[in-house]
Amino acid sequence: MLIVGLTGGIATGKSTASQAFRARGVPVIDADVIAHQIMEPGEVSYNLILQQFGEDVLQKDTKAIDRGKLGSIVFNDSDKRQTLNRCTHPYVRRRILYQLLGCYLRGYPMCVLDVPLLYESGMDKMCGKVVVVSCTGERQIVRLMDRNGFSREEAEARVKSQMPIEEKERRAARVLDNNKGLTELERQVDDLVEKWTPSLFRTWGALLAPVGIVVSLPFARLSTLGFGTLCTCAAWIAGSLFIN
Repeated sequence: MLIVGLTGGIATGKSTASQAFRARGVPVIDADVIAHQIMEPGEVSYNLILQQFGEDVLQKDTKAIDRGKLGSIVFNDSDKRQTLNRCTHPYVRRRILYQLLGCYLRGYPMCVLDVPLLYESGMDKMCGKVVVVSCTGERQIVRLMDRNGFSREEAEARVKSQMPIEEKERRAARVLDNNKGLTELERQVDDLVEKWTPSLFRTWGALLAPVGIVVSLPFARLSTLGFGTLCTCAAWIAGSLFIN
């Protein structure tokens, strides 16, 4: 299974690209959705955040974490931001791994891992390829002002707080240009899915390779054939994830 990392800058249209992948039958694991889930009352991350930041970050009526208020606390304070990351990142990663395993076992040839801070968190190392959704800086600012109600100064500060989009583009295997509207973005997604989706032979070979490993283990020390089968199956799994 090919794991495709999907990222971009704030308000570049990553969510729109993510929806386009889903519409084409490609499963998408959304780190933002998982981050919301682990902050629900009763979750480990919820309790850790309360311990570190107090009940001031809760909504008064529901006792749910006010993500806007929490975001404003950590935005200009790197120490508090690191504290928040320690409360959430390990649990986000764990759920992502569970969902990736589920996609693998269901025989999907390709899966998209949608992570806003893919490079910053180091999760690009889990991906065979990375796609960056990009648009001009002015478009980002205008979208943030329209979507979030930010002033121009606030929108510019949010954009500048992230890794430069040019650096993300440089490190990506593919850049989706989101300056020309939805139809053009969807055309680029169609092209990517067509060119990157692994063959059924390769997908099912990688899915069955673990069975080969289990079967060949008892014979690995007894015969060259057993050892060769073990190595071949292991190589097939590695290749299905990282070699394209």
